Amino acid sequence: MSKIEWTEQTWNPVTGCTKVSPGCKHCYAETMSRRLQAMGAPGYENGFKLSLLPERLSQPYRRQKPTMYFVNSMSDLFQDEVPIAFIDRVMDVIHQTPHHTYQILTKRSGNMREYFSSRPVPDNAWLGVSVEDRKYGKPRIPDLVAIKARTRFLSIEPLLEDVGQLHLKGIHWVIVGGESGSGARLMKEAWARSIRNQCLAANVDFFFKQWGAWGADGKQRNKKANGRLLDGKVWDMIPSVVV
Repeated sequence: MSKIEWTEQTWNPVTGCTKVSPGCKHCYAETMSRRLQAMGAPGYENGFKLSLLPERLSQPYRRQKPTMYFVNSMSDLFQDEVPIAFIDRVMDVIHQTPHHTYQILTKRSGNMREYFSSRPVPDNAWLGVSVEDRKYGKPRIPDLVAIKARTRFLSIEPLLEDVGQLHLKGIHWVIVGGESGSGARLMKEAWARSIRNQCLAANVDFFFKQWGAWGADGKQRNKKANGRLLDGKVWDMIPSVVV
């Protein structure tokens, strides 16, 4: 079971990554990878350096219960260094396990767009991009919308500034969250509320994951104490899964 509020399980046939934008500054996966490396956990022998783990490709086949998988929570499938042939193998698994749903999130939106320009997106694959700010995040949205996918989503976490008006046509789901951990950057309530309001107006499902290290009152405390309420309500909207 995953601790990530918007999924059920994680599946990591790739581990390790490189930083490409401000949202990567305090990467939880990097911290976790080094911890797992110190513990001697399989798959993390190289720490946060890119590692392909073909032995993990069979994992979804062994689970009969329909499951929501977050693909590569510890990496980015569309890094330049991941061979196209390996991405093909990941997609083959997704195609062959239609009882599962797979959430694929990337900051390399151009690579994902190029990949699917000549390949169909599995119906059970949800494609998403990270949108942490205006300069780096928002330009990823047109790449995502250009892909013929059944379900597209935005992960606006960590939300680092007011991202302004979002292009939500063709988007089905938006996740918003503040940053946690050491050095966490502030998320202002008005920024999150603006996105929530845009989603409701556009009939897009909205999921508020967390405040993180900074509360709605602008005070820093444990993220559990800050909770998940936005305007006094839990926002757990999520697109329907068609099996």
